[in-house]
Amino acid sequence: MLSLAWLLAVPVAADGQSRPAGFVDAADVVPGLVEEIRYFGEENFVGEPIDGYQAPACILTHSAAKALAQVQERLAGFGLGLKVFDCYRPQRAVAHFVRWAEDLEDTRMQDRYYPDVAKEDLFEQGYIAERSSHSRGSTVDLTLIDAESGEELDMGTGFDRFSPTSWPRADVAPQPRANRMLLQRLMVEAGFEPYDQEWWHFTLAAEPFPETYFDFLVDRERVD
Repeated sequence: MLSLAWLLAVPVAADGQSRPAGFVDAADVVPGLVEEIRYFGEENFVGEPIDGYQAPACILTHSAAKALAQVQERLAGFGLGLKVFDCYRPQRAVAHFVRWAEDLEDTRMQDRYYPDVAKEDLFEQGYIAERSSHSRGSTVDLTLIDAESGEELDMGTGFDRFSPTSWPRADVAPQPRANRMLLQRLMVEAGFEPYDQEWWHFTLAAEPFPETYFDFLVDRERVD
């Protein structure tokens, strides 16, 4: 059974409410970025809004947002663009995932998100992390879309499908595989590192806060 005791050892920014310097609304830096922040609503593997998400906003470190803008610019030449599902994730959201994982009776979203994995195995198999790189502010979950229609390209599985078929090198049909390879190539060339179990997950290699897990709220930046 999972425990929240590990949270006590996580280095978290002292101010848990205010957005620190160095973080931006990614949409202000990445022209045409589409935001579909799944943990703000109920369409996610938990099936409810997740703690810490007060707006459907993609917040990233400025370095990560600038790198993402490079990818968006290159995709424009193909008539494509980026849609983000999650960016910075507060530590309290990760704690929400831990509480959910401890409740083995709650499997309402299993058919849609983890039909091939027992809930008690999600952490052990690496589909959910007890300490997420998202909380450091330079990790993003995203996919490719047609820039004109906004439709997602076929990637073989949907976002947060906890299955070996979601691994970037999984044996999927040729078109989804090509789409995954295009996304990964452009993200890597912009300075991101992929995750070997999720085709949608990338972390900036030169992230500015590699040891800090933040807990400020996901909200639109307010200008006084």
